[in-house]
Amino acid sequence: MITPIIHKEKDSFEWIDISAPTKEDFATIALKYNLSEASIKDCIEPAHLPKIEAFESYTFIILRAFSEKYKKNSDTIVEITERLSIFYGANFIITIHKKPIEFLENLKREVQADLRYKGPRHIAYALALLTVSSYENIANFLAERLDKFEEVVFLTKNRKPILQNVYYIKRQVDVIKKILALYRPMVSHFDTELFKNLYTRDIEDIYLRCCLLYDNLSENTAQLLTIYFNISSNHTNEIMRTLTVFSVFFMPLTFIAGIYGMNFANMPELAWYYGYPLCIAIMTVLSLAIYFWFKRKGWL
Repeated sequence: MITPIIHKEKDSFEWIDISAPTKEDFATIALKYNLSEASIKDCIEPAHLPKIEAFESYTFIILRAFSEKYKKNSDTIVEITERLSIFYGANFIITIHKKPIEFLENLKREVQADLRYKGPRHIAYALALLTVSSYENIANFLAERLDKFEEVVFLTKNRKPILQNVYYIKRQVDVIKKILALYRPMVSHFDTELFKNLYTRDIEDIYLRCCLLYDNLSENTAQLLTIYFNISSNHTNEIMRTLTVFSVFFMPLTFIAGIYGMNFANMPELAWYYGYPLCIAIMTVLSLAIYFWFKRKGWL
C-alpha cells in the first residue's frame, strides 16, 4: 500500500511510504522515479543483508532493524530482524517495508508535525540511526539473560536446560555482528564533513558502541559455553574416578576369588581348616593397603 507522508507541492521534497508492497507498487515507483531493476530485485529479497548503493539520480539503502516481535529461540536473519528499504534522491524519499515498524511510524508523525528534517537525506540518516539504535537497546537484554545463565552454570547442578538457550543467544549475537559489520559503509556515508556541519555524530557513536557491546557479548557467550563443557567434562571425570577407585579395590579381590573358584582337584588349601580365614585376612590387608596408598597419593 502506497501512502504519501510529505507532498512535494507543499514542501520542497516528497516522502512516500510503501507497506506490504505488491508487484504493481514496484512497477509504479520504478517507472516514476527511474529506479534500477537491480535495486528493485534486491528490495524484494526478504533475507537481503544491509547495503548501500549510489546511483546517478538516487541512493539505495537496505537497513535491517532488530525485530520488536522476535522470539527467544529465533536464529535466522529474517526472524531476528526486520528489513527497511530506502530510495532517496534530491527531492524524494521512498521507504519500503513488509510489516509495520514502530520507530518508522513515530518518525512519520514527527516529520508531519515538525519539518525540522532538512530533506530526504536527513530522513534517511534518521532511519539509519534508529535501526542501529535498535541493536543497542536489545544488547542489554541479551547481556542480562547471559548473566542469569552464567549463575545457573556456576551455582546449580541441573545445567542441561540452559545449553539450548545459550546456543540461541550465540546465534543471535553472531547474526547481529554480521549485520553491524555491513553497516560500516552506511555510517561512513552519513558521517561526512557535510553532515557533521548539519547533524550530530550520533550514528558513529552508537555504531561503535554497538560493535563493542556485541564483541563483548560474543566473547562472553563463547567463554560461557567453554566453561559449561569443561564443568560437564569435569563431572564426567569425577564419575569415572569414583568408578576407577571401586574397580581398583575389587580387582585383586576378584583375582583371589577367581583362583579359588577354579575347582581343580589338587588344591590342598581348600581342605585346610584355616584356609578360609586366611583368604579373608589377605583380602582385608590388600584392601587396606590400597586404601592407604590412595590416601597418600591424595586420590581419596
